[in-house]
Amino acid sequence: MPKQKWDRVTIDAQSVDAPLSLSAVFLVLTINDDDLSLAELCSTLDGLNDLIKTVGFRDLSARLSCIVGIGAELWNRLSPGKKPLELRSFTGIEGPVHTAPATPGDLIFHIRSERVDLCFELERMILDRLDSSSTVVDEVSGFRYFDSRDLLGFVDGTANPTGTDLPASTLIGDEDPGFAGGSYIVVQKYLHDLRKWTALPTNEQEEIIGRKKIDNVEIDDDDAPRKSHKSLATILDAEGNEHDILRDNMPFGRPGQQEYGTYFIGYSRYLWVIEEMLRRMYLGDPPGNYDRLLDYSTPLTGTTFFAPARPTLEALVKDATARLAANVSF
Repeated sequence: MPKQKWDRVTIDAQSVDAPLSLSAVFLVLTINDDDLSLAELCSTLDGLNDLIKTVGFRDLSARLSCIVGIGAELWNRLSPGKKPLELRSFTGIEGPVHTAPATPGDLIFHIRSERVDLCFELERMILDRLDSSSTVVDEVSGFRYFDSRDLLGFVDGTANPTGTDLPASTLIGDEDPGFAGGSYIVVQKYLHDLRKWTALPTNEQEEIIGRKKIDNVEIDDDDAPRKSHKSLATILDAEGNEHDILRDNMPFGRPGQQEYGTYFIGYSRYLWVIEEMLRRMYLGDPPGNYDRLLDYSTPLTGTTFFAPARPTLEALVKDATARLAANVSF
């Protein structure tokens, strides 16, 4: 399907258009399976905008923002019988050499700011309000590394859509009108073997990534025996249209623990685009010729969410709260 034409930039999926930040927190939670926990969640989501304003007002130039994504199982509890067309749980992928695991997650809070302390404070306030109704299953604090490079030394997110291409690539349109303005989210936490990676000559690193390390120029590998990461992550539909996603990846690490990683987070108008990208990486194209980057980067998590447009999120919370108040079983 060709991309929808956007006459003007109408951004939602909450704050998907927030600029790449110096700091970010990726907070993944599960919600207890009882009505009281669900009611506490609804109350927290209902007051989230006020929390963002309360924390962010301390320094407006720090551009604090937060996107909420909801997993398929939690969505079914909040809105039984009505969900986005493609929303489903992450399916693990077993390739010939490497595996992409599926891990739990009902909610993701993607918090961004130019200041670490604002990210920290918003996360703390969210968790205080959810209290005993949730369990933290993953918590990563990311940072911008030099000129937006990953810890492997390459610029990350170069192919991100901009301008009117941003909403056209990331936000649902008239193909699913009940959820227009929303976005599918897939996250994976990768750990890198930096010692093994840095032992590679730079030219081999560049062949694996598909770009030059210093100036970030693309390498033409159409005739190469093995496709690069860049080529495997380029997705075309049956009509030959290329489909972009928005990557807001962040490096993270603890050198004292030999922990060096990248938190992958992709926003897409179509979930199948990211799923196909991952299949190509792990299974290979042609089959067996998997992404060589996986020899140096190991995924620990894999979870799918849907970030509804702000009005959709507000309606979802309002309807769920009313059903809970009426003591209607989910």
